[in-house]
Amino acid sequence: MDRRRFSELHRGDRCCFGQLCSTTSMAHNLSQCRLLVKKAVAAGAKALFLPEASDYIAPNASETVSLVQPTSSSPFVLGLQAAAREHRLPINVGIHEPSPKNENKVINSLVWINEDGQIEHRYQKLHLFDVDIPGGPILKESNSVEKGTEILPPFPTAVGHVGLLICFDLRFPEPSISLRRQGAHIITYPSAFTVATGRAHWSALLRARAIETQSYVIAAAQVGSHNEKRTSYGHSMIVSPWGDIVAELGGENKGEPEIAVGEIDLERMEKIRKEMPLLRRTDVYPEV
Repeated sequence: MDRRRFSELHRGDRCCFGQLCSTTSMAHNLSQCRLLVKKAVAAGAKALFLPEASDYIAPNASETVSLVQPTSSSPFVLGLQAAAREHRLPINVGIHEPSPKNENKVINSLVWINEDGQIEHRYQKLHLFDVDIPGGPILKESNSVEKGTEILPPFPTAVGHVGLLICFDLRFPEPSISLRRQGAHIITYPSAFTVATGRAHWSALLRARAIETQSYVIAAAQVGSHNEKRTSYGHSMIVSPWGDIVAELGGENKGEPEIAVGEIDLERMEKIRKEMPLLRRTDVYPEV
């Protein structure tokens, strides 16, 4: 377990986020996530947040599509459901699912598995990562992923009302503002950020989303080299509604998946919101 940094004034509900390096092997990735579950249980967490694409990361679009399985038969999903049920621990995890509209694409999903091992909520990534940087990476998520069409309303959990977003959604403030308006206490950004964009923008964007929504932000991230084409930035973190980094992991794959623990203090969140109310001028600009 990596270092913990607590800047909270009060102790609250404890949650964990995990950091790992997924490969094309679902069996390997499941074993890594099961280890994270055991660590979270030992830490007394009330929920575990895992990265985007925890089930697998492939080197190209065709392999991304060829590896996908429905949740009803995916050994990765079934294994995590069993772990959640065994340990009575809710798990938020990013996975791939088959697209019902296009057999040549998948869905980048974020599912909430409850303590009974049931998939209770599902969000489909809205914004896809399509970049072509001169001298840098060329990544076209839209080649293999079907974009989502709606924002999932926040839902109650043991650690607060959770709103789900994924990775590249982080660059767009509108969904998080909408989630806050709908009652979110916590907004998630499970990710697989590139190293270059992570160094430049990761922390700044996460803190901005937390500050402007006065909500906790939980960002579980992939880390390290997945294959010869893809390396992720890591630096998973929890950010408080005041913009403090409550807990953070590093940027190196240490060979074993890691967790960090953070306290979700909803009383402090409400205090911040009450003392500095963000009253939006929806008489001047549209409500999100």
